[in-house]
Parts: sequence; structure tokens; C-alpha cells
Amino acid sequence: MYTPSEGQYLAMAETYNLIPVHREVLVDTETPISIFLKLLDRKPCFLLESVEGGEALGRYSFIGLNPSWIYTHQAGVGTVNGVDLPEGRPALSGSPLDSLRKLVGRYRIPPEHGLPRFFGGAVGYFGYDFVRTLEDLPDKTCTDVPDCAFVFPKVVLIFDHVRHSLRLVANSTVASSPVESYREAVGDIEEILALIQARPGDPNHNSDRTAAEQPLLRSNLSREEFKDRVVRAKEYIRQGDILQVVLSRRFTVPCTGTGLDVYRRLRFLNPSPYLYYLDFGDTLVVGASPEMLVRVEDGKAYTRPIAGTRRRGTDPREDAWLAEDLLGDEKERAEHVMLVDLGRNDLSRVCVAGSVEVTQFMNVERYSHVMHLTSQVEGRLQDGHDALSALAAAFPAGTVSGAPKVRAMEIIDELESGCRGIYAGAAGYIGLNGNLDTCIAIRTVVIRDGEAIIQAGAGIVADSDPEREAEEVRHKAAVLIKAVRGTELAVDD
Repeated sequence: MYTPSEGQYLAMAETYNLIPVHREVLVDTETPISIFLKLLDRKPCFLLESVEGGEALGRYSFIGLNPSWIYTHQAGVGTVNGVDLPEGRPALSGSPLDSLRKLVGRYRIPPEHGLPRFFGGAVGYFGYDFVRTLEDLPDKTCTDVPDCAFVFPKVVLIFDHVRHSLRLVANSTVASSPVESYREAVGDIEEILALIQARPGDPNHNSDRTAAEQPLLRSNLSREEFKDRVVRAKEYIRQGDILQVVLSRRFTVPCTGTGLDVYRRLRFLNPSPYLYYLDFGDTLVVGASPEMLVRVEDGKAYTRPIAGTRRRGTDPREDAWLAEDLLGDEKERAEHVMLVDLGRNDLSRVCVAGSVEVTQFMNVERYSHVMHLTSQVEGRLQDGHDALSALAAAFPAGTVSGAPKVRAMEIIDELESGCRGIYAGAAGYIGLNGNLDTCIAIRTVVIRDGEAIIQAGAGIVADSDPEREAEEVRHKAAVLIKAVRGTELAVDD
């Protein structure tokens, strides 16, 4: 019933200090949402899902519970709290990447475990302003949310959409008594399984999230102020400082429903390859991102730039016409080529010389409501570089900052009001097996203190029209606001 058996676990415990214990059960009358509803009170927790090509569910959905530890970094200070710090509270440096390396890297796991590529590790986000630990940019004190936050779940539930099964994984740290460690892991699984089998989920769970009385919708910049920022950005482009910069607006709207309601609506409105519900207790991050930042698997790093968009057609003929129109748009093509080159340069910083190549170029990738131009860049990591090295090399994505990247970020600091927070950062996981998968934190809602924070941006180039760019931002924000409110809400009226 359980893998490994107790005897196998005891043998492994002589070599490894973390061993995944797991069992599989049939759940053909359940969904990831129905299971998650039964477990929402076990915060912090998360749900990760994927819709491939905007139309087909990814094979696995992941639920994480019972964190062994939680790491946050804010205002230059890293903090770790948790019940599973067997070597004592580790000394944390000022670098979040080094701290996460220490926290995740101290585990030694068996190489053969019969589980999907993710079964445990650190799950969370790096906010955009985390870049200040990587690049020489002016410090900004950002108090809304931590620059980064990660949980390390002791229990991971893997929902297999093909087998209609649920694999319950307890990532067991080996204590002084391996027998007790094994039996505790089995007990954790049995406890969660009993909760799943014993009660229906409450769809109104967490409805106590209320909003204080305030104006219905607020923004850090008015539409006219944003258009003025576009004009100023174009002047920097004319002077040769940059080729492109991405400017954004932040919107705040009361959130009176549940966070899971927001997630379900967003998943419906914008099915995406990266769907995430990250509940840290005081802060909830809900997202539906179409774009990978960087993925590392078995020592190979990947990035997939997206630039260029058209709506989907009303029939196959119009759909094909719009795809051809997108491929023939010189402005979209030029921007896409620039971002592919930026991705190649990013990976070249950490990959073996000559190994970085563009394996897919300017493909039209269709989603439920839109189509994009996409490419894929990949390379093999150099010795001495790991998954977090690849993330640091690519962070933040050029599609949410600009090119050249550092100068574009300096201009963003000047033209935008305040910190970006999670927007334009990264969300995803750092796996126990050395793998990593992160997306760009766009089309993301941050819920805190009864308010939903939404941010949306547009790429500014030499011939950008301020009115058109303002309208693009309004349209992107309106979809997220609809996910929060459950109804259309006027933006900029």
C-alpha cells in the first residue's frame, strides 16, 4: 500500500535524510478543486494547475499542505520559521537565493522514487523588487508584501487527470528514530485521506474575507498620467537609452468573496499553462500566467519568450487569417526577435558555451481567447551553476522590464509610482530533485486585508501610441477585476 515499505525506508535512512513516502488512491468522483475545498483550513497551502495550449488540462495538479518551514525575505532581512529544522535554524545570508539553496539543498533524497517531476520542494514567489538583490538598482522599501516567500510542504497531493487518481506524498525527514519517522509519515497521509473521504468541501469557505468601505476602484496612476509616462518613455527610446520598456499601472479593488472564488473565475476567464493559488495566511496570491520565466530539468535550462498577440477568430477561417496577420506584423516580429535575443543572452550567462540555441522560433500558440507568438530558448547549465543560477540570470523577464534590461528597470523606477510587489516577478517551485519551474507573475491578483491588488502593463517602443498602450493596460486589468468581482467593472470611466 505504501511506497517505500517500512523496511525499505529504514534501509534508505542510512543514506538519505528525506524520503518521500506515498500511496495512490482512486478519486474518479473528485476534482482538484473539490479536494482542495476540504483542506483549505490547513494554511499555508497551495494549489498548482496547468492548462496546456489554453484548451487541455495538464496531466497533474498539485496541492501542498503542512509546511515544514516558511521562508520570507523583506527589507533586506531573511526569516525562516517552521517545525522541521533538524539542524537548528540555519544562518541566513542577505541573499534570498543563497538562503533558499541552504534550506532546500540540505536534503538528500533517493534518486528513484516513482513520482512525477515535482513531488516536494519550496513553492512560492519572487516579487519584482527581488531584482534589487541581483542588480545595482536603487533600494526601495516595499512594505506591502515580502520580496519573496516560499513554503516547504510536508504533504503534497498529486492529482493525476489521466489515471483519475490521487497520490498522497509525505516528505519525511529522517529523525533520530527512523521507525517513528516512517510511521509519522504514514499517519500524516492517513489523516489527510480521512479528511478527503469524510466530508464534502464547502464552496463558501473563507467567505469572512471582507472589504472596508472605500471607493470601488483605485489606481496609482490615472489614465492620463500613464499616457504621459508613455510619452516620457518614448523620449528615452528616441535618445537611445533603451529599445523598449514595460510600464504598468496598479489597481486596488475591494474583495468581498473568497480567494478560491477568484481563482476559479480567473481559471475560467484565462485558462493558462501556469495556474496558482498560494495562500500564505495573511496574503493570498492567485494567478493565471501564460508565460514561463525559466524551467530547469536534469541540468537543462529553458525559457519561452512570448511577444505578439491577436484575439482568437470566431471560426477557423478567421482564426487562420488572424494568425497570418500576427506573423506578418513587422512591429510584433521586431519586438519578438529582440526578446528572443535577450533570452539567449540571459541563458548564456550560466550555460555551457555553444549550448544555447533557439529550438522553436516565432510559433503561433493558441489559447482560449488569444493567440501569441512564442519561441523557446534552451541550453545546458555550466558546472557550478544550478537552477537558481538560471533563475537569477533570467530575472526579471525582458517581456515585463525591457531592453537593455538594467537601464529599462532604472526608467521603470523613475516613471512608475512605488514598488511593483509581486507583479512581474516569478511564481513556481524549487524541487527537491534540483529541478525548477517558474512563470512570470502576470495576470496575478494579490489579496490582502480585504483588498485585491492588480497590476497590468504594456511594452513601449519607438512608435507606440499612448492611447493604444493605455487601452491595452485597461483591457488586461479589466479581466482580472472581473475575476475578483465576478462582474464587469468600468476602468478609467
